[in-house]
Amino acid sequence: MKRTDLRNIAIIAHVDHGKTTLVDGLLSQGGTFRENQQVDTCVMDSGDLERERGITILSKNASVSYKGVKINIVDTPGHADFGGEVERVLGMVSGVLLLVDAAEGPMPQTRFVLSKALELGLAVIAVVNKVDKPDARVHEVVDEVLELMLDLGASNEQLDAPMVFCSGRAGTSSFSPDEQGKDLSCLFDTILEYIPCPDLDAEGPLQVLVSTVDYNEFVGRTAVGRIERGEMKVNQPVEVCDFHNPDIHLKGKITAIYQFEGISRTSVQEAKAGDIVMFSGIDAITIGNTLCDPARVEPIEFVKISEPTVEMTFQVNDSPFAGREGKFVTSRQIRDRLYRELLKDVSLRVEDGASTDSFRVLGRGEMHLSILIETMRREGYEFAVGAPRALMHEENGVLMEPFETAVIDVPADAVGSVIEKLGSRKGDLVSMNPIGERMKIEFLIPSRGLFGYRSEFMTDTKGEGIIGTIFAGYDAYRGEIVSRQSGSLISYETGEAVTYGLYNAQERGDLFIGAGTPVYAGMVVGASPKAEDIVVNVCKKKHVTNMRASGSDEALRLVPPRKMSLEACIEFIADDELLEVTPKNLRIRKRELSHDQRMKKLKGGK
Repeated sequence: MKRTDLRNIAIIAHVDHGKTTLVDGLLSQGGTFRENQQVDTCVMDSGDLERERGITILSKNASVSYKGVKINIVDTPGHADFGGEVERVLGMVSGVLLLVDAAEGPMPQTRFVLSKALELGLAVIAVVNKVDKPDARVHEVVDEVLELMLDLGASNEQLDAPMVFCSGRAGTSSFSPDEQGKDLSCLFDTILEYIPCPDLDAEGPLQVLVSTVDYNEFVGRTAVGRIERGEMKVNQPVEVCDFHNPDIHLKGKITAIYQFEGISRTSVQEAKAGDIVMFSGIDAITIGNTLCDPARVEPIEFVKISEPTVEMTFQVNDSPFAGREGKFVTSRQIRDRLYRELLKDVSLRVEDGASTDSFRVLGRGEMHLSILIETMRREGYEFAVGAPRALMHEENGVLMEPFETAVIDVPADAVGSVIEKLGSRKGDLVSMNPIGERMKIEFLIPSRGLFGYRSEFMTDTKGEGIIGTIFAGYDAYRGEIVSRQSGSLISYETGEAVTYGLYNAQERGDLFIGAGTPVYAGMVVGASPKAEDIVVNVCKKKHVTNMRASGSDEALRLVPPRKMSLEACIEFIADDELLEVTPKNLRIRKRELSHDQRMKKLKGGK
């Protein structure tokens, strides 16, 4: 049965190409909001972290109505670290809007998400977004999109994809690259015309593939999926099975069904084939499971999610300041929280570590894991994490490591330093193309070669560089990479940092702390320009004699300390250091806090 009253689409793109802003325009012009209603921008980015960082972390569902047709919209993340979110939601839709920035053109994640859509045989509408940017190069970007589709082996039907030119921020669309248009009607009309309506068996027994799972303490686990066959009704008995795990057979009952209306959920008593629904009632259900009528249990094949490439160790905080600022500090509480994250993050893996107080957390990249760290921190957890490490494995006796394709867009005067730095990190230059006064460079580089590089990159390009990465596969181990050229300034004693001690310490490097900051022995208080670590006493006070008064400190001038974000801290920490994470502070410290013990290990002693 064809559902001519329904279209299911996903919006896919590289990070910051304007997906969520375009969805704002679609929702607004689709009648979701009243004319006088005050609405935040990027309304789909509902999480605090998503709003602060300006990125989409979790896929979101919404819907609009246009000319009597309900259009279900899935807004997907653009950052490579959340690619697992993109892979699983594409199974719910019949077509995609491929957004490409009119200035940047196709980027690494554009290739990744488009390849997934083409593999699934989805209809593609190419949307060149941000056409009103001063540096837009619309005609060149159109050619680049077509070249990318050819490279990825698009079918003839997919190559005939319509091209729409939009400004998500202005809420306009046009069929011509030289016109801006007045509203998004061109895009809406193209969706209705080109995206196929669901053509599914409405009379058969129920079958639903679970694409997204969420969890909260009040409702328990909720699942989102598209009804592939039959009807779903409240209180309907069901059985859960799995294509990749034939041993899974769970029986349960649907207790609630929700459909997406605008950006909210509406409770319904039943839903039909083709509808994207959220439902609850089966606690053990997970992503990739198939929900079936007990009379006909048939699992739907589900694409396995790509494996993690980076790991970090999470452990109980054992610093001298442990337990002062966190609400959840024990290994049991940290373990429960990490395993609870697995209920909704399909790309994450958690394993018990070498000790009872530590855990291996495996993810798709540094940002993927830093989002988890920041989320736990805000929830009141206190713990310590080690430096990120690339996950390696052996193939036919050869050690293999993960590689990334890095596409870099920089001013022409920064090209030399970028090529030099990435070359020293075992990166291979693949291509280099001029775009106006800027240069687009592509590198193939080991994943660990990018650890700690992003802040260095922003410094080298004076904040004007753009770097995008995507997992390229495994290749032979390239040998040791020296990713950090600087050492650490380490506090000699426990106490409170004072102006006199900091004044003397700042001559040795860049400080991370200011006067009045509590410190402990073994805590990293700054970065040394030299490769080796330097011990400094930031608690040292000036001795008062009959020749000088303690108030003379007022004449000392301190350089403002370098404020370290969570990502900057993760990039900075060395293998022998830990990052102490609390709801109020981030502190870098040595694993071995005792100066004497560190010296013994350095000299080969026990």
